Amino acid sequence: MKHHRLMRWHVWLGWLIGVPIIIWTASGLLMVAQPIETVRGNHLRSEAPALDAIDAVAPRLEGRQAKSLTLQQNNAGPFWVIAYADGGKRRADALTGALLPPVSGAEANALARAARSDKAAIRSVTLFTADDAPTDQRSRRPSWQVVFDDDARFYIDADTGELLSVRTRFWRAFDFMWGLHIMDLQDREDTSHPVLILFAALSLAGSILGFVMLFTRYRRKRRAAR
Repeated sequence: MKHHRLMRWHVWLGWLIGVPIIIWTASGLLMVAQPIETVRGNHLRSEAPALDAIDAVAPRLEGRQAKSLTLQQNNAGPFWVIAYADGGKRRADALTGALLPPVSGAEANALARAARSDKAAIRSVTLFTADDAPTDQRSRRPSWQVVFDDDARFYIDADTGELLSVRTRFWRAFDFMWGLHIMDLQDREDTSHPVLILFAALSLAGSILGFVMLFTRYRRKRRAAR
């Protein structure tokens, strides 16, 4: 009787957790199908240019408080990235300290071409505000989305010209599966929410029940053999 009761519970739990287990297994399989470096598009990124030895001039802050100053270099030359205490960002000329204007579409085009390791053609260049940033951009920064013919997307920071991220077609499939895996298809960041915890607990309970049933079934067979 005890074994039949456990089996009944195990069947009901199986109905509850069957779909999540299939989703976790399928999404996990896809996520390990390629190395994470390939998923992130590292093979599409060109080598970052070495920083030139220059006498850098401190950027003009114009009364705003800076949280950090970073000296960087791209194909256009060295520049400062100013991260302000209020959360904003700006770039400045490293040779004069003068603040530079936001990145234009033509400049974003050139920066994306320089950041890519091959000569793929560009299909489109689109500006997004921070509030309207695409889901796959992730940094919630104003950005230029530069889409290449192979559907790879290079995101260029609209204020600083930094390369924010590279998103390949496979990355987007990976990201969707990651959302399924953690059961958060909206933001794909919350790995600790009630639905996920509930199904994980039910799956654990089902696994433990199945393990216990191995012993109860073995005992029943031994008793029947006597």
